[in-house]
Amino acid sequence: MYKLIRKILFKFDPEKIHYFTANSISFLLKIPGMKFIWKKMYQLDDKRLEKEVFGIKFKNPVGLAAGFDKNASMYNQLAHFGFGFIEIGTVTPKGQPGNDKPRLFRLKEDEAIINRMGFNNDGTEVVIENLKNKRTNLIIGGNIGKNKVTPNEEANNDYKLAFNALFDYVDYFVVNVSSPNTPNLRELQEKEPLKQLLQSLKDENNLKKVQKPILLKIAPDLTNEQLDDIIEIVNEVKLDGVIATNTTISRADLKTDSEFVDSIGAGGLSGKPLKERSTEVIKYLAEKSNKSFPIIGVGGIHSAEDAIEKLNAGADLIQLYTGFIYEGPALIKRINKAILQSK
Repeated sequence: MYKLIRKILFKFDPEKIHYFTANSISFLLKIPGMKFIWKKMYQLDDKRLEKEVFGIKFKNPVGLAAGFDKNASMYNQLAHFGFGFIEIGTVTPKGQPGNDKPRLFRLKEDEAIINRMGFNNDGTEVVIENLKNKRTNLIIGGNIGKNKVTPNEEANNDYKLAFNALFDYVDYFVVNVSSPNTPNLRELQEKEPLKQLLQSLKDENNLKKVQKPILLKIAPDLTNEQLDDIIEIVNEVKLDGVIATNTTISRADLKTDSEFVDSIGAGGLSGKPLKERSTEVIKYLAEKSNKSFPIIGVGGIHSAEDAIEKLNAGADLIQLYTGFIYEGPALIKRINKAILQSK
């Protein structure tokens, strides 16, 4: 059924369809009995799926990655699809339009997406108002970033502003320094600036009466030496975990016509082509660190088998994004069923 719907949706502009789909979900859930039907179709409630990671109990380990619900305007509706948690954002202190359109592209042959959205979001004030309307007990993560106009030398302040603004409204935080779509952002992944940024957020956290977990989202394009630095920094700063991985700037081994890919230009690639590299990064982090910190695995999960592979590699939780778009909401339940069968 979803593949038929997808065939129709994929005939239209990806960004416009994203908002059309969000509005459609909201409309459908207002129909009497629809919430009950969706619960039967998409949700799998089983105590054996519950997992406690960085001090938070998740009802199941399958989450929605950041980027889908940038402004925390959809999470109440998306909760009906059976996710164990949803990550909103990336949120910057001030709202910003992001990069010029078009900035979202499908690579159907590869079951992939290229995006160069550029942290388009409405800013912390709007996001907070949306989070005040929470009608679900679902775990919500807050993915935070810096504004495009903020120079890297002042990035720490942007992250602290977003952190403090959202603190009372999310369950955990993710520091996004790995998006390829904000100029020079990935320079913050270098050892010294990254250590300073994470330590400043850790210090802010320690000033609170009750601390909240802080995780770091990293790029799949890091070398093993850079991953070693990440492990060292995470353990030194006593960060609560790592999300591996964000999108890649690589275009290697794509099935899609190279001229078409070249015509798209810059942007982060997500979906099936990212699967192997993200699993490699998870495995490397888990083994080299001797599992000294939790890992959320994301990248190329399009099936239950892909999800189990990430978990076996060392991920404690997993997140979907492109796989959710290509495979539909039934994927979440299929993954949770497979996890139960593997126990």
